[in-house]
Formats: sequence, structure tokens, C-alpha cells
Amino acid sequence: MDNSRPKKTCCVSVRDFFTSAKFLIYMGHALSTWGDRMWNFAVAVFLVELYGNSLLLTAVYGLVVAGSVLLLGAIIGDWVDKNPRLKVAQTSLLVQNSCVIVCGILLMVVFQFKEQLVELYNGWILTTCYILVISVANIANLASTATAITIQRDWVVVVAGQDSSTLADMNATVRIIDQLTNILAPMLVGQIMAFGSPFIGCGFIAGWNLCSMCVEYALLWTVYQKTPALSMKSGQKEQQQELKQLSPPKELENGQSPEESSQPLMIEASMVKPGAPKQRSCCYQVSEPLRTLRAGWVAYYNQNIFFAGMSLSFLYMTVLGFDCITTGYAYTQGLNGSVLSLLMGASAVAGICGTVAFTWVRKKCGLIRTGFISGTAQLSCLILCVVSVFAPGSPLDLSVSPFQDIYSHLMGETVLPEAEHSLTSLLTAVNATTAAPAEELPPLQSYMSVSLLFAGVIAARIGLWSFDLTVTQLIQENVMESERGVINGVQNSMNYLLDLLHFIMVILAPNPEAFGLLVIISVSFVAMGHVMYFGFAFKSLGSRLFLCCSPEQKVEEVESPSLPTTV
Repeated sequence: MDNSRPKKTCCVSVRDFFTSAKFLIYMGHALSTWGDRMWNFAVAVFLVELYGNSLLLTAVYGLVVAGSVLLLGAIIGDWVDKNPRLKVAQTSLLVQNSCVIVCGILLMVVFQFKEQLVELYNGWILTTCYILVISVANIANLASTATAITIQRDWVVVVAGQDSSTLADMNATVRIIDQLTNILAPMLVGQIMAFGSPFIGCGFIAGWNLCSMCVEYALLWTVYQKTPALSMKSGQKEQQQELKQLSPPKELENGQSPEESSQPLMIEASMVKPGAPKQRSCCYQVSEPLRTLRAGWVAYYNQNIFFAGMSLSFLYMTVLGFDCITTGYAYTQGLNGSVLSLLMGASAVAGICGTVAFTWVRKKCGLIRTGFISGTAQLSCLILCVVSVFAPGSPLDLSVSPFQDIYSHLMGETVLPEAEHSLTSLLTAVNATTAAPAEELPPLQSYMSVSLLFAGVIAARIGLWSFDLTVTQLIQENVMESERGVINGVQNSMNYLLDLLHFIMVILAPNPEAFGLLVIISVSFVAMGHVMYFGFAFKSLGSRLFLCCSPEQKVEEVESPSLPTTV
């Protein structure tokens, strides 16, 4: 009997965990990010395949997505703040998955009947299909942004309660899920497209999103039912407090109970309120989004974590990541798709190590110090990238103008073989596992430069993801509940702005000989970001920033363990 009790207790605890709100949030997030990663990978390949192996549609899609989030991020966040949590989560979920399903069906039609569509109305029907795909896909991305804000920046905070350690563990788990899906999901859809066809890939993604939408909807409803705090927002809490204060006088006047008198009193009070707004004009209503946008950026600027958020945004102004830019450059340096896939796997492992290190360092040194330590670690690793610019095998050649390719196109000259090869390599790197290279690359004299580059990039992921989690939790803990949506929306806009600038930087200097300059500029922006965070940390902790602290002393720091929930 005595031995059976621990087993029963263990089984009950395991069952409670798998039915808890935390686990259900993890499950819903895993399904959501899996679908997002598959779609984000596949849509770029689909657009390249449709437009005759050209990057034009992919570039237009990327520009539209970045511009939309940049302009509408604050408005999306304000919508998240002003509406009930369940309504926001369900609406964004339905819109996102429905748009992806519609895009999948449109792409299937285009792939199946492309030859016939080209002949109809001189190709205008096909062009209309391209515009529809990009537009609907952009709406799906905006809905995905709303989902990320409401679940990762709001629901997680509420489910964690007032426990800062639980919030840190949940943030780390969510980020680990992101890392795993970022590697596994593209691999799955890539294999389906390789052994099947783009038509089958579109159908699979559409079917996945249809099934995933139903399961995620049920998970959201269950989490909402298990966490009563999600049903109340700060504005609703304030209204109830005001009603409690106003109900007793009304009860004394006519002898009614508080339940009977509270609702009429609220209506009456709203009618006699001296500052009640009048009926707005049409121009006022049209300009409402612009005022919301301005108010969101002003609120973001007035936050005490403004420089911490800006420091995170500056990390997006870099070519030192595993996007199409870096992989395209690696291909020009002689690395094939197999090696690149292994490097991406190592990068994911480093990112997971960073999330685990975040939880450990935060417990030992506190949240603000964790960001300082993570930033120092990232910058130290990026020194290898700077060294790689001048190492043997580096293609850096300052005698070659970075704008040579642009001048050649503007003047109508023949594109140099190097420039043509760089574009081909970039396109091949997007789907390196499924497509064979267009031509054999010349052997390099040394791989030392590219090896140092990727060693620094991979090692820096540990500090990068730990720093990202630090800033994320600082925003969660220091932003009022009524402003979480708009502040995180503006933060996403800042991230997209710097990301957009880094693509413009590559467009201005696209040749491999200028990639070393892009590396130095990228490291400079990362350093400026961490300098801003250092200023924020020193302002918050002063000289205590450089002192190690025990868990008991961490309570005295600025990052209070209690999370703000009211205005």
C-alpha cells in the first residue's frame, strides 16, 4: 500500500500536467508554428517556381509583408488590447488558417492550369492570381502577427500568474518549440515537394491548416475555460470596481439591491458624464487608424523598457543569420546543400542551448543581468565573423565596386558571370535539398574564412536567443496589461523595419566581394543594440549591474517578480 501511493501520486501529477493550461498552450503553439513554418518556407518556393525561377514575386511578397507589419503593427496591437481575449484569439486563428487554405487552393489551380491561364486575356488572369495569392498571404501573415501577440505576449503572462520564474520557463519552452518547428517543418514539406510535386505540396499545406485550425480552436477554448483570469481585462476590472463604488448610494436612495441597481446606474452615469464624446464626423473616423498608430508609437517611446526593445530591433539589421542571404553566400563559397542543412541543424541546437541557458542564468543573476551576459556572449562570438572577413579564402575585394551589378543593369550592360552566378546560387540555396546546382562552383583555395563565419554565427545563437527571451520577458513584466498588444505591435514593427533595411543593404551590395562589408556593418549594428541595452541595464541597476546576486537579492532589482495587470 505504501509503495503504491507514490506511483498514484506520480500518475496524477503527470495527468494534471498534460491537462493543464500550460501544456495545452504548448500544444496549440506547436501546431500553429508548424503550419506557419511550412507555409513560410513553401510560399517562397512556390512563387519562384511559378515565375520561371525568378526571385521577383518572392521579393515583392517579402516587401509587402514587411511593409504591412511596419505600418499596421500598432493598429493590430490596439485591436488586441480593445477586444476580449477569446474573441481576438479565435478571430486571428480563423482568419490566418482560412487565408492559407485559400492561398493553397489558388496555387493548386495555377499549377494545374498555368498554360491555359497564360493565354487568357494576354496573361492578365494569371497576373490577377499572383496578386490574389500575395494579398491573401499577406492577410494571413497579419493574422499570424495578431495570434503571436495575443498568445505569446498576453495569454502566457496570464497563465503564468504572478510567478516570474514560471513565466521564464514558459517563454523558454515556447522558444524551444519555435526552434524545433523551424527545422522540422520545412524538411517535411520540402520532402513532399521533392518526391511529389508543388501541386501536392499545396494540397498538403491546405489540408494541414484545415485540420490544425479545428484542433487549435478547441485547445484555445479549453485553456480559456481552465484560466478564469483570461476572461477579464484591466478595463473590465476597472468598470466593475467603479460599479461597486457607485452601487451603495443608489441602494440607499430606493432600497434596491446592488444587483438590481448596478446596471441601470452604469447606463445613467454614462449618460450624464460631462466629458461624454459627441458623435464623430466622417473625417474623424477615417483618421482614427492614424491616431491609433501615432498613439502606439508614442506609448512605446514612453515605456521604461524603450531602449531594451530598441536593442532587440537592432539585432535584425544583420546578414549573420540562416536566411536566404547567408545561405546564398555560403553556396558561392563552395558549401553544398548537405553541409548547409547540417549547419542549420547545429544552429537550431545552439538556439535551444540558449533558451536553456536563459532559465539557468536568470535564476542565478536576475533578468536584467541575463540580458547583459547574453549580449556580451553574442558579441564575443561575432568577433569570429569579423575575423573571417580578413581570413584566407575570403572573397573581400575593395577594388570591386559593391554597386557594379546595379550600374550594369541601369546602363544596359551585360551582366558579369559572377553576378549571374550569385543570383543563381541564391535561388538554388532556397531549395538546396531538392534542386541540383545549375553549374559547378570553382574550388576555393581555403575554407577557413567561411568556416570562421559560420562558427561565429552558430555560436552567437546561444547569446542571441537568450537575449531575445530576456527582452521579451522585460516587456511582459513591465508593460501594463491594457497596453500589451499595442506595445508588442510596435515592437514587431520596429523588428520588421530593421529587417527591411538589412535587405535593402544587400540589394545595394549584392556581390560576394562586398559581403565582408555587410558582415562588418551587421556586427556594428548588433554592437549598437547591446550598447543601448547596457545603458538601460545601468540605468536600472547602476553599479549593481556588475555584481553577482543571490536569489534573495534579486527581489530588490527593478525587474519585480510581480507582473503588472492593471493600469
